[in-house]
Amino acid sequence: MHLRILLALLAVALLGWSFWRNGAWLQLCAGLAMFLFGMQCLEEGLRQLAGGRLERLLARSTGTPLRGLLFGMAGTTLLQSSTLVSLLAIAFISSGLIQLAGGIAIILGANLGATSGIWLLALAGQNVSLSPLALPLLVFGVLGGIAGARGKAAGRVVLGVAFIFLGIDQLRIGFEAMNGGTDLSAVGGEGWGQTLAFVLVGLVATVVLQSTHAVLMLTLAALAGGQLVLDQGLAIAVGANVGSSVSTAFVGMLGGNRSGQRLALAHVLFNVVTATLALLLLVPLTWLTHALAGLVGFGDNALLQLALFHTLFNAGGVLLFWPWQAPLGGWLQRWLPDRAEQAVPDATPTAPPVERLRARHLSGPALNSPDAAAAAVALELRHLGELSLEVISQALCLPADLYARPDVDPALLEARPPGDSCHDVELLYQQRIKGVYGDLLTFMGRLEAPLDEAHQRFWANSQVAALHLVNAVKDAKHLQKNLGRQLRGPDSPVRHAYVELRRQLFGQIRTLYDIARVGDVETGAARLAALDREAAEFDAQFRARLFEQVRHGGLDGLDAGSLVNDQGYADRIYRSLRQVFAFVEEPESLQRLRQLAAMTAAEPSG
Repeated sequence: MHLRILLALLAVALLGWSFWRNGAWLQLCAGLAMFLFGMQCLEEGLRQLAGGRLERLLARSTGTPLRGLLFGMAGTTLLQSSTLVSLLAIAFISSGLIQLAGGIAIILGANLGATSGIWLLALAGQNVSLSPLALPLLVFGVLGGIAGARGKAAGRVVLGVAFIFLGIDQLRIGFEAMNGGTDLSAVGGEGWGQTLAFVLVGLVATVVLQSTHAVLMLTLAALAGGQLVLDQGLAIAVGANVGSSVSTAFVGMLGGNRSGQRLALAHVLFNVVTATLALLLLVPLTWLTHALAGLVGFGDNALLQLALFHTLFNAGGVLLFWPWQAPLGGWLQRWLPDRAEQAVPDATPTAPPVERLRARHLSGPALNSPDAAAAAVALELRHLGELSLEVISQALCLPADLYARPDVDPALLEARPPGDSCHDVELLYQQRIKGVYGDLLTFMGRLEAPLDEAHQRFWANSQVAALHLVNAVKDAKHLQKNLGRQLRGPDSPVRHAYVELRRQLFGQIRTLYDIARVGDVETGAARLAALDREAAEFDAQFRARLFEQVRHGGLDGLDAGSLVNDQGYADRIYRSLRQVFAFVEEPESLQRLRQLAAMTAAEPSG
């Protein structure tokens, strides 16, 4: 920590010294800072104005590759950030809202849509001062901040445009001041060595500044100021295109699940392959750029020619990748197969290490969008529910997956369990439940995006649902203490009562699972109501039979007391699970889990 502070102070000191020594360098840095701040304001304002509509449109815009492409183009043109649109796509594919094929189409569209911003920058970078336009925009932008939430967002957009205009003017002035003092065109020697050097400059600058637009704006200003020639500007544009995928790759590879990692790799492949082909075909592409510029009247305008070149090689990349989307998706799934569920060691000073399972569907990119975060939580709740049902089945001394089997032999519910079938539920809870539950709560606590009323309800209901699942497992732990011992014992009224209790609870679990799997609202409501009536009738009849056997000497008071307590645990398990699967009573929240569960079950395994 201290080292980072020292390095930051050193960087500030070096920058301050460089500003004092070179006024033109100060103007360049100030222009770049204003430009980046303007882009940030523009992006934030547009996202606030769009609210959740952008995410909902994204979720609906991947039905066909063409719709995904158009969304990528439109979203990038609106937000002027292909990185943001790409990260949104990674967030949605990580949380299951869109599929890989739709995500690839969005990536292609985002790269094509990014060319619109370069055209605007090239047109704005002509020898026309934009400061007179920026000054009134600054006033209007500040005034928008007092007009409510939407007015503040609109004011943020206006301020962003104003700072972008000021930054463009300041960059141009800075490069004009450096004219004669710095000749960037001599960097890297000549020929392919120089071309590759400027490709590297564009790549590194984009990674550092996290903005292709900023790098190309610097390039346009250097072209206008005479510090660069067009061929070197084209090489920088190629490198900047590759650098734009680095942020996506970093977030997708480190923060995403397998689906997000596949999409991040697709983005990198598109940019690297496109850039490689652009370099190999640099001479004919440059000739084509000059020829088209002459046809449309650009003449020798290097700024517009750079924008035209950027459009040509991105459009060429989209045309190249378009027919290969489906094969590319298959290759990505083979290169990055789904991970087998792995446990992670966890040890405390007073306990031996425990191999804990972790969350499967939660990823950092999903936190960028309330919709993506909600979808990720819904999928992880389904995962936690499956694990909980498996542990409860094992607490009943039954196979973990028996509740999901289409046919169950009734004799299995009455047979004595083998010696190794009654697992330690406390250990199972530590291994299979606690880590996933903790990851889920941590993820939900990390969300900082503002939530509307529907998302707030879903968030609260999801927390309650997760708690019900954990409580059901804990009650199963208490139930197993007597149940496992009595099931392995000799035939007796006590053993018969525990067999009956196990049969009833297992039947309830199977019915709840089937209701959630089928997902028909009207049929599910009727089945839940019938299941509630059956549970109440069983409880009353079970207790009545117990006390009747006590009166006739078939059971003593101690056995009856244990059975009454364990019947209470079984009823609490059912009530907890019923609250989770009762989507009819809370349709706006738990219906989302049911829909996503059905969607995931219908996905091809790849």
